[in-house]
Amino acid sequence: MKIFVAGATGAVGKRLIPLFVNAGHDVTGTTRRPDKVVSIRSSGATPALVNALNADEVLQAVRKAMPEVIIHQLTAIPERFNLRRFDEEFAPTNRLRTEGTDHLLAAARVVGCRRFIAQSYTGWPYARTGGWVKTEEDPLISSPEPGFRESLKAITHVESTVLAAKNIEGFVLRYGSFYGPGTSLGPGGSVLEDVRRRRVPIVGEGTAYWSFLHIDDAATATLAAVEGNTPGLYNIADDEPAPVSQWLPFLAETLGAKPPRHIPVWLGRIAIGQHGVAMMTAARGASNQKAKSLLPWKLKWPSWRKGFREGLEDRAPQTGWRSTRAIA
Repeated sequence: MKIFVAGATGAVGKRLIPLFVNAGHDVTGTTRRPDKVVSIRSSGATPALVNALNADEVLQAVRKAMPEVIIHQLTAIPERFNLRRFDEEFAPTNRLRTEGTDHLLAAARVVGCRRFIAQSYTGWPYARTGGWVKTEEDPLISSPEPGFRESLKAITHVESTVLAAKNIEGFVLRYGSFYGPGTSLGPGGSVLEDVRRRRVPIVGEGTAYWSFLHIDDAATATLAAVEGNTPGLYNIADDEPAPVSQWLPFLAETLGAKPPRHIPVWLGRIAIGQHGVAMMTAARGASNQKAKSLLPWKLKWPSWRKGFREGLEDRAPQTGWRSTRAIA
């Protein structure tokens, strides 16, 4: 099958390419950086140098590849970002989730691509009412804090546009919070280093629930969407949503660091803004039951507890995993 991966050198893209190639697919991977072309080619894919915000360049690359499946993994998340300036820090990614999505979908229609898979996010976008673990049927925030508004608009644009696309099988994968190689919660990652240095405190009671996802499980879930039979919206996360008060001290202990500090909510508002406080005290986790029941996907790291102990270090992608189902 011909697959076009937009964003082939990001954290997920780098794990996807060898996985797809090993599964027998013909892969084209994009990058905007000339120095990344060699790494795409060495992974077994055809590189395409593309500015994802240029509609003509996107169309030209897609026409050349003529894919059956387009996978949208475009982000530009900084290695370190300031929670008080969340929307500002995510502005480049928000453009990729709006303009970039529109360009890719337009190109997909031109070449008759039948399946489109897009990255989204689960966690803080869910409404902070009711239970602590949400399904795909639950609503998102209706009135987000000012610091989240543009980022939420971009996420909802990706989801609504892809799922409403006519004559295209749309999949939206709401990934949990990544950890593992190449992520901020991996070796050399900014969040991991901040936890080591006790720079990530528990705010209030640390009641927000987070859903985690190892980067290799993100890759295998994406392959499952390529080869699955049921388009739609999916939470892609591990089996154990957990409050900050549990996972943060556990991670610190695993790293051999001192326990995280505790700060009151009022101080948290000063340090990380109201939206940052919400991420630490009110965010909801996500149920993965729909993905596990409808996609040919099996987690390698079903719990962040084992993943934090054994899965943070770099290792080869799961090139041996194969689905038993395929689209015709």
